[in-house]
Amino acid sequence: MPKKVLIIGLDCAAPELVFERFLDDLPNIKKMLSHGIYGKLKSCIPPITIPAWMVMMTSRDPGTLGLYGFRHKKSYSYETWIANSKSVKHKAIWDIISEKGLKSYIVGVPPSYPPKPVNGYLISCFITPNAERDYTYPKELKNELEAKFGKYIFDVEFRAEERDQVLERIYEMTEQHFQVIKYLIQKGGWDLFAFVEIGLDRIHHAFWKFFDKEHPKHVSNNKYENVIREYYKYLDKEIGDLLGLLDNDTIVLVVSDHGAKQMKGAFCINQWLMQEGYLKIKGNLERGAKIEDAPIDWAQTKAWGWGGYYARIFINVEGREPQGTVTPEDYEKTLDELTDKLKQIRGPNGEKFYNKIYKPEDIYEELNGDSPDLIVYFDDLYWRSAGTVGYETLYLSENDTGPDDAVHSEYGIFILYDPTKKLGLELRSLNILDVAPTVLNILGIPVPKEMRGKIITW
Repeated sequence: MPKKVLIIGLDCAAPELVFERFLDDLPNIKKMLSHGIYGKLKSCIPPITIPAWMVMMTSRDPGTLGLYGFRHKKSYSYETWIANSKSVKHKAIWDIISEKGLKSYIVGVPPSYPPKPVNGYLISCFITPNAERDYTYPKELKNELEAKFGKYIFDVEFRAEERDQVLERIYEMTEQHFQVIKYLIQKGGWDLFAFVEIGLDRIHHAFWKFFDKEHPKHVSNNKYENVIREYYKYLDKEIGDLLGLLDNDTIVLVVSDHGAKQMKGAFCINQWLMQEGYLKIKGNLERGAKIEDAPIDWAQTKAWGWGGYYARIFINVEGREPQGTVTPEDYEKTLDELTDKLKQIRGPNGEKFYNKIYKPEDIYEELNGDSPDLIVYFDDLYWRSAGTVGYETLYLSENDTGPDDAVHSEYGIFILYDPTKKLGLELRSLNILDVAPTVLNILGIPVPKEMRGKIITW
């Protein structure tokens, strides 16, 4: 009998919680582990939602995709553009199987707005501006869903101090998503069903400090200390409901694009570049000014950076950027000099930082789009990069774009559940690039030679 595949995407699901700390509270996932194969799934560089989900679904690295995050430089100018579905030029697994006549139902896999045609159904992801837009393929699906489930909720504002309201909205969104998913699963007719629930990522960022006793801002016996555990339990119940709708010919994958861990603070990359003489400002700065709004003296600037879970550093290259100052001959020398200095950055109390600095050409198969010149993880990602400027310090105890308790870790989760087998096997060396080839193999579709991952067998 031909197999079908259900991919349950849990954005930000952490292996330490799923496989260890919370496992006894997750009976359905525990059953899947005992009957299937599982392990930590190494994410891409960088381990963030965009590009990671498309890396997973195409088996191409971020450089090949030309996706390095949510925003990008525009043709090596000083302007930016935001990634969306049109940015993805390579075929995802649903594009490949449609050429063989197989049907896919895709819900919330980033970036999927604006919706592209699929052989089946598609609901766009959390980057959708609002439910007034066309967000489904075919267009008529929107009216069908809203008649049954109301206006679709794509995301919630999670960087807010009103945690009760954040929690309520996350549950409201997640409950609606699973109602829609169950409805579409029961429609039948699909060979591949893939969805991503963003609510777990939002729960981590909004509530991590309340349950993690090692977090620098943890408060004992607070009212939110069980919020994350309870949400995982809720997701496990919903997963159990989904399993009850499937037959034995369906292979189920539970995957995440990256993991999560405590945020210790934010390092002000542009403030540091100013201090080191690479970035020049003309005029006064307001505290927390966005770098794109700052009065940069481009004629005197060698480098600048962007914030986020990792830092992107750009060199102001003569002949490439409009007001470039670093000659092509000095480009590599400037990169090496910056790399050496970045490695020496220490914490606010002089503690060692485990910084990782990458040159994109060293880690990606191709370099498409306007790639950064350096990719920087501060203290193994425990410290965010603050792209804003105007501070009297290089170290912020809070995120510079709103309350945020967690950062991303390099490992997500992988579970493959075959209801006809009892394996209980933990695997090592799993990579996010391996998911797409594995799904194609299950569906009996040849794996394109361009895919970089390997088939996971069991």
